[in-house]
Amino acid sequence: MPRNTPRKETARVRLDTPKEQRRQLVRRPTYDPDAFGSFAERFARFMGTAKFLLYMTLFVAIWLGWNWAVPADMQWDAYPFIFLTLMLSLQASYAAPLILLAQNRQEDRDRVVTEQDRQANSRAHADMEFLAREMASLRMAIGEVATRDYVRSELRQLMHELEERLQEDEPQPEHGHAAGDEPHADRRSTPPSHDVR
Repeated sequence: MPRNTPRKETARVRLDTPKEQRRQLVRRPTYDPDAFGSFAERFARFMGTAKFLLYMTLFVAIWLGWNWAVPADMQWDAYPFIFLTLMLSLQASYAAPLILLAQNRQEDRDRVVTEQDRQANSRAHADMEFLAREMASLRMAIGEVATRDYVRSELRQLMHELEERLQEDEPQPEHGHAAGDEPHADRRSTPPSHDVR
């Protein structure tokens, strides 16, 4: 006998119900990842050029020359060059993540290209297997087709057999006449000789 007791509501979340979106009190800043990634790639590409090294060398040389040559009251970075070290460290701390981001994007592109190449190779392999099977079937079909030499040899054999049958069917010459006798037709055809004497 079934009981009509209500089932306990479980705290489990069903997979077919959408999850509630909670509003955030402080909105996070949004940015376009593609635009930022392309900027990182351009920056990393620029940092790998001789122009960037030349600019950095020129900047450091001007910085050091100014702080050595001008009087002490106009120097903003004295001999240990602490501020220059801080600037270069800050630049390196920003450059390293940007270079890593550019490398990650390049790896993603390489992965997509590799997957496309793998799919193209698998399609080409399947096409080559299909063509190899078709070539094998064509070879087998051509092996069963009569060639020109075979047809000629069969026709020669048939002609030889026909000639033999025609020779067998020809009437044999009659041997009833003597050697000196001539056939009647030959007698009629020769006119009688008249003696004029």
